[in-house]
Amino acid sequence: MPKKKKIKKKVKNNKKVKIIKTKLKSVSKNQEKNNTIPGQEEKPEIKKIKKQPTEKRIYNLKDFVVYPKHGVGKIVAIEKANIGEIDIQFYKILVEKEKLTLTVPINQQSKLRPISSINQINKCISILKTKPKIKRTMWSRRAQEYDQKINSGKIYELAEVVKDLNKNTDIIADQSYSERQLFEKAYERLKSEFEAVLKINTEEVQKKMDKALGRTKILEDTQ
Repeated sequence: MPKKKKIKKKVKNNKKVKIIKTKLKSVSKNQEKNNTIPGQEEKPEIKKIKKQPTEKRIYNLKDFVVYPKHGVGKIVAIEKANIGEIDIQFYKILVEKEKLTLTVPINQQSKLRPISSINQINKCISILKTKPKIKRTMWSRRAQEYDQKINSGKIYELAEVVKDLNKNTDIIADQSYSERQLFEKAYERLKSEFEAVLKINTEEVQKKMDKALGRTKILEDTQ
């Protein structure tokens, strides 16, 4: 019986020796990795640094542009200013509908876009002619979605809001107050871009849009 105990002790010792050897091997491997010269065995990782995007589009004086949150505006001045010993060039944009003048630095004009082409306007007219799509969700959620579309600066989304909120009538009772407000906001934004692109007066633009929407004018000026 005592001989068996000695054999067990020897097995345990052998296991400990093996564990120590494996640890020493891993340490030596790590040291070899650290001592190797980069480029011989391991190539150093090269991280690409993304360059800051530069604004390449240049607008001229009297050009019409669209600022998403305010709609169509006209560049009335291109000025320079010295801020913190840095010369900054910027556009002054008049949004006539809101009686607002915006100051937009030329190197930070990512939100601006040129007014639409005639082809895009024609596409908008075809959108206005389609049937409205009304989701069966709560009005508060739909109103938020409509507002985001209006302020996106995308003319097709603007046309979709006008089409979806159109009631084919001028009777105020047919729309809630908030619904009416969103419709008028989107309608006026779209109308102002139509005017700038087509270069026709407000009445002609309104007739063109109302015809596409199939709106019936209930109240007319008799005076």
